[in-house]
Amino acid sequence: MKRICVIGGSRYIGRLLVERLRDAGHHVTLVNRGSAAPPEGVTHLVADRDDEAALAAALGSRRFDVVVDQVCYTPVQAAVAARVFRDRTRRYVMTSTIEVYDPASAALPPVPPGVPVPEEQVAPADWTVGMDLPWHDEAYREAHYGEGKRQAEAVLTRQDGFPFATVRSAHVLGGGALEFTGRLAHHVTRVARGEAIAVHADARPTVFVHHEELAALLAWAATDTGFTGPLNACSDGLLDVRDVTAAVGERLGRKPVHRTVAAGEEAAPFSYDRHYAMSNARAKSLGFPFSRTADWLPGAVSEAVEAVEAQV
Repeated sequence: MKRICVIGGSRYIGRLLVERLRDAGHHVTLVNRGSAAPPEGVTHLVADRDDEAALAAALGSRRFDVVVDQVCYTPVQAAVAARVFRDRTRRYVMTSTIEVYDPASAALPPVPPGVPVPEEQVAPADWTVGMDLPWHDEAYREAHYGEGKRQAEAVLTRQDGFPFATVRSAHVLGGGALEFTGRLAHHVTRVARGEAIAVHADARPTVFVHHEELAALLAWAATDTGFTGPLNACSDGLLDVRDVTAAVGERLGRKPVHRTVAAGEEAAPFSYDRHYAMSNARAKSLGFPFSRTADWLPGAVSEAVEAVEAQV
């Protein structure tokens, strides 16, 4: 049994992770701002992770085998965590994102088209950190989501208080109404109404992960392995936006309508004009077995359809 602290486990992946860890017999401490009731059987600490003094006070003298940070978005937050948990944990795992590889948000080394991007594409130890940028501004954080994650990884990689690992998640699907980004629901709504979906002329493929699979991988990362550094998390199989809308169309019995966007025009969710689909080879080499996106996508689409219909 491990003593595990989860920061920000109040919904979706975080809540699934907390429940998995609890059900496996681990002692789980959940830290969040108290916006939602925690699952039964876990210790709940209410604190704002941005308030260093309040976070340290809430933790008190507690010590953990591992911390899983679900809500670290900026280098400032990472620096607070590095200081607060320096003598409180033996290991730290941060949930990151495929968007750290997005060439539209940073100057990255080129990757041949169609070649899945390995973890080495973004090396946290070498990334420039700007602590004085306006990370406190919510609009700025949202507009620089990938950069915030890159810099957070960099800060935690360079600290010397605990071994650090970062899980770079693919686009998460599944869970119906729990999938709060609404990206799959966007496609369901437009296909159901016969409305055109804006796509790039040469939409590039990307990678996905089921929400339950990501929770399972995070639990595995926290308990069954001691890897450090970045790890890509994605199911097997590349899909582009037309593959996703085709799955929606099949479920609804309607043919999707697509509209090609002009250069610079915003496209629909999961339509990309640049390549940054990840490789999951490292996770597989460490022993994590991934599913195939094509196997679980129909079920995720059905959940999204049911959630959209329930709102009508």
